[in-house]
Amino acid sequence: MTRRYSLALLCAALVLGPGLQPAAQAQTAAADGWTAPRLPDGRPDLQGVWDFRTITPLERPEEFADQAVLTDEDEAVLVARALDRQIDRPPAPGDVGGYNQFWIDRGTNVDEDRRTALIVDPPDGRLPARMPNVPEQVGSLRADLPGERPVRYRSGGIGADGPEDRGIAERCILGFNAGPPVRPGGYNNNLQLFQTPDHVVILHEMVNDARIVPLDGRAHLPAGLRQWRGDGRGRWDGDTLVVESTNFTDKTASYGHGGIYAYGTGLTLHLTERFTRVADDVLLYEYTVNDPVTFSRPFTAAIYMRRGEQPIYEYACHEGNYGMFDILAGARHQEQRAGAAGGSR
Repeated sequence: MTRRYSLALLCAALVLGPGLQPAAQAQTAAADGWTAPRLPDGRPDLQGVWDFRTITPLERPEEFADQAVLTDEDEAVLVARALDRQIDRPPAPGDVGGYNQFWIDRGTNVDEDRRTALIVDPPDGRLPARMPNVPEQVGSLRADLPGERPVRYRSGGIGADGPEDRGIAERCILGFNAGPPVRPGGYNNNLQLFQTPDHVVILHEMVNDARIVPLDGRAHLPAGLRQWRGDGRGRWDGDTLVVESTNFTDKTASYGHGGIYAYGTGLTLHLTERFTRVADDVLLYEYTVNDPVTFSRPFTAAIYMRRGEQPIYEYACHEGNYGMFDILAGARHQEQRAGAAGGSR
């Protein structure tokens, strides 16, 4: 698509601070005469499959410094890099390789308003400073063995006594762009929204999990009840659907991105998500992470999702569930070999 939404207003927001919300900007700057389609209850119709692929990074790269918006030349360079990444090349010596590019689907377009980062607040487009002694890569990505020196791993734990020794991403409980919040990743960058007058369902293609969010004003669960995806409660703010989630488990991070890093624990996370339809084929998604134990201040990111043309398909993690079996079976085989070698001495 060639439309760009709320570019001037977004630039103003970056100067004025977080008080001016991207949703309000986008609604103001939507095409003249366009109004969101309505359901019988009068609420905007947000239903459908929404594609959130983008090559716009979460944080502003150093090369753009104080530059909030890409120039035409900048965008052309980034698109060329994205196209080049789609070419399969041999892995480095000693690297057995992983997925080839057929399976990777990061997209080749920057976000609709050509920001240099998905983060819109703080204005520098960077994650806020972390608080002292905040843990990195907690159980959402790996499981440390007793007495093991902590090491940064991109995915999963390294134990093999049982499935619980693997990180939850490797166990396909949560992972990568599954959210919440929604974050573009290597593939399966789709979600589907369903609405009733008193509930909204957010179905994530990654790991095929659905969040069922009540809209009837009920209170959050008691503090002692914790859930993998938190406890979401929804409400309408004009034409914007707002979902606030608390009660995340300490088995997940407060915030992580792309399987590369994760900080803090979900125990102290308060997440606010906003969904605003700004055109027939565009949905503005914003999220604010508020966790004073993990970060020095809240931060907000915004993504323009495009209406998808394909249905969401079932996500069969672990290649038909053989992956975990093979990991554990291989460990048992190694133990048997080690036992046999020890017994022959």
